[in-house]
Amino acid sequence: MLTLVVGATGVLGSEVVRLLVAQGHRVRVMTRREDRADGLRAAGVEVHVGDLIDPASVARACDGAQGVVAAAHALIGRGRNRSEHVDDLGNRNLVATAVAAQVQRFVYVSALGAAPDHPVDFFRTKFAVEQCLKSSGLEYTVLRPAAFMEWHMHEFNGKAVLRRGRAQLIGSGNKPRNFVSARDVSRFVALALHAASLRNRVLELGGPTNLSNNEVARLYATAAGIEPRVSHLPAGVARLIARVARPLHPGVSRVLALASLPDSAFDESFDSRRLQAEFDVPLTTPEEFVRQQVDLWRGSRPH
Repeated sequence: MLTLVVGATGVLGSEVVRLLVAQGHRVRVMTRREDRADGLRAAGVEVHVGDLIDPASVARACDGAQGVVAAAHALIGRGRNRSEHVDDLGNRNLVATAVAAQVQRFVYVSALGAAPDHPVDFFRTKFAVEQCLKSSGLEYTVLRPAAFMEWHMHEFNGKAVLRRGRAQLIGSGNKPRNFVSARDVSRFVALALHAASLRNRVLELGGPTNLSNNEVARLYATAAGIEPRVSHLPAGVARLIARVARPLHPGVSRVLALASLPDSAFDESFDSRRLQAEFDVPLTTPEEFVRQQVDLWRGSRPH
């Protein structure tokens, strides 16, 4: 089976490619930047330089593929790569091209909470593309993962605790959130490419525990053996910055606006018991993930 992975150099896409290659799949990737694909070629992956907003390159990438994994997103994109172009028009073009190429299974990575009335446009776009895929006639699986640990626990929080001993959070930091490992999600992507039980389904994915951003910062500090220091940017200030930044960088503006919403604006928690009951896929705990990141941090420090 030849599987096209779009978004293969991202945190999820790279895990998907690694797993599919290990499972013996023929893998083709489409990437905007050829310089980031050297490692993929070394692993025996077929690389196509292309762009979701370039229909001709999408057609070339889809030609002969039996499966498609759509894992790219432009949450913080700007200019020609802003979310309206990539997440909306680009994914719609990918779906239409997959239909023309007679793709057998299409796996779309959406987001937990995707809905037509979500207060953030990115999640409304994700829902709209889900509907486009459902009406396309393709066999599909829609996966809705919670916030990735690699980004929302580490890059946006714990990394600063390890490097500077301090994290800055937006708002109170007390809202319960769910975090899931990209590696865990990649296992569901691989399963969705062939499992009859996931044919034409929308599956919500999350980790085993809900934590607040404050709790994540403390988890990193405890694991590293340092005193946690957390400062808080008031939500009102973040919203003001978001409005000012929007004409210059709509992606950064979107992230600030998202983080500064009231805790009651939308639910970010997840109960994984039903997921774990149906699928024999282990879920990484936040504690396990943080220990891995702290070990990597310690190993990278000069002795």
